[in-house]
Amino acid sequence: MTVVSPAASTASTATAAGGYGSRAAAAEPRGAKASLSQFRRLAGFLLPYRSRILLAMLALTVAAACVLALGQGLRHVIDGGFGSGNPQLLNTALAGVVLVAVLLSLATWARFYLMMSTGERVVADLRKAVFSHVLDLSPAFFDATRTGEIVSRLTNDTTQLQQVIGFGVSMFLRNALMLAGALVMLFITSPKLAALIVLGVPAVVVPILVIGRRVRRLSRDNQDRVADVSSQVDESIHEIRTVQAYVHEEADRRGFDARVEAAYNSGVHRIRIKAWLISLVMLIGFCAVGVILWIGGHDVLAGRITAGELSAFVFYAAIVATGAGTVSEVWGELQRAAGATERLMELLETRAGIVAIPGAQALPVALDGLRKGRARGQRGGAVQFESVTFSYPTRPRSPALNDLSLTVAAGERVALVGSSGAGKTTVMALLLRFYDPSAGRVLVDGVDIARCDPREVRRQFALVPQDPVIFAASVADNVRYGRPNATDAEVRAACAAAHAMDFIERLPQGFATDLGERGIKLSGGERQRLSTARALLADRPILLLDEATSSLDAESERQVALALDGLMRGRTSLVIAHRLATVQTADRIVVLEHGRLHSCGTHAELMQQGGLYSHLARLQFLADGAPARQVAEAAAS
Repeated sequence: MTVVSPAASTASTATAAGGYGSRAAAAEPRGAKASLSQFRRLAGFLLPYRSRILLAMLALTVAAACVLALGQGLRHVIDGGFGSGNPQLLNTALAGVVLVAVLLSLATWARFYLMMSTGERVVADLRKAVFSHVLDLSPAFFDATRTGEIVSRLTNDTTQLQQVIGFGVSMFLRNALMLAGALVMLFITSPKLAALIVLGVPAVVVPILVIGRRVRRLSRDNQDRVADVSSQVDESIHEIRTVQAYVHEEADRRGFDARVEAAYNSGVHRIRIKAWLISLVMLIGFCAVGVILWIGGHDVLAGRITAGELSAFVFYAAIVATGAGTVSEVWGELQRAAGATERLMELLETRAGIVAIPGAQALPVALDGLRKGRARGQRGGAVQFESVTFSYPTRPRSPALNDLSLTVAAGERVALVGSSGAGKTTVMALLLRFYDPSAGRVLVDGVDIARCDPREVRRQFALVPQDPVIFAASVADNVRYGRPNATDAEVRAACAAAHAMDFIERLPQGFATDLGERGIKLSGGERQRLSTARALLADRPILLLDEATSSLDAESERQVALALDGLMRGRTSLVIAHRLATVQTADRIVVLEHGRLHSCGTHAELMQQGGLYSHLARLQFLADGAPARQVAEAAAS
């Protein structure tokens, strides 16, 4: 568990938000030096499957030994079989080749199956670990990071790793092992010719190291361009109605085409360099084989080696050449996967700005439901802001709250009003501990929530946002999101209390109806009532309402208002509202201006004071078309 002091948490949050982008931008130079050492960071995911990997390595060794044994068989056939004229030796050689081929095929099957299945398993574990980690990151991280970038890392980068771990690594090791074994057999067969081969090794290794490093840099750039494509798709498809409403299709097509072309050009550039690497290594390797064959042929004619030894030598030399070519090709893929690994590890190593400190303090309110708390005679939910100052990490010089002090008693209904940017939503964000204040304290039932586990803090709150979040799932699953272990009867009761049963029963499959992405099959009022049902089912002592009825028609607003009235009963409620007519029945109205407490009181008290609230109320009544007499009555009320 990471220790983060309340005073330093804002700086940590800023690091999570801004540090991620800076690391991504600066990662290339560091990564180029690190090269394939990036794979060491995957050790924790590979260790649980070390027995499977060891078995795969054993199978790989057996397969390589079988291929190398074929070279010795070739030498015996040429020197023994053809030289003696005995057909029985050919029969024996054929039986030996078949036996080696069977063993080779079995070992290859085991290697392929074990490595590929292990690659699938490791990538599945990695995806789960990255997704789980991302869910714990603070909102400050998402303020500075595009969703499409995260999706690209979870899909494209992990797919790249899947191919390399399952196939690329085993091919690299297999050919590297065969290359090493073939070099040993070359020295056994003819030290003179083998020495000439070794002299040519640097000519192959140097291009791999030099050009391979460039391939890796280009691979990282290519993956970033693909992430740009994913981000464009994510934004355009999710907001397709806005795109079409503003007839923005052509502009989006042009933007998407530009990003696709950038990814294509980056990919082609990488492929071009990689093709030069492969072809150069192949050219050097096979030219070396040709030279060795020429020299060896003269040695056969001079009687210094046999024809069988030369055949075996050429066989092993061919293995060295093809092995070097394959190693260079797979090296490029490994370099590309190293870039993918780096991007994923950056995500895993991004620290959450809001974490639980060791020995986190518990909140006194029962966490197992408001009804159970009432049954025990408990009444919790008091909220207090003590001289709170806070700036968003993306706007550090513009305080969203400035020395705010506010107390809300348990069970009290308090409305937060003020102009846009006054700090109303920030109050809720701090209560949910999405951020920690840079100065001051936020307390729930007398406990500083910066000293509590953020999950435990959030279990005290039920949120009904202005734009209700509906998932691509059934009605029941959407409501049950507030309490996953709720029974069907409890889900139905919550929907009834939220005045949602009338439209749910009209849906084709009732509670089992799939609502589509973002609840596209429901109206705004219906989505809001389901959001209210979710909050009812969550049954938490403090309720946060963020403009819950602002975008609804009169009938929908009436239905939602009835549901919310039942939801607020017995709970501490903080209500954000721009439409002041909806907050006149609040116990208190808190007026915020530029992050400060401007005034506080009932509707009548604030209207009599003639301050900011009275000004906002008059503007709204006039904007709503109310006659002058009604405005005057409102001012006098």
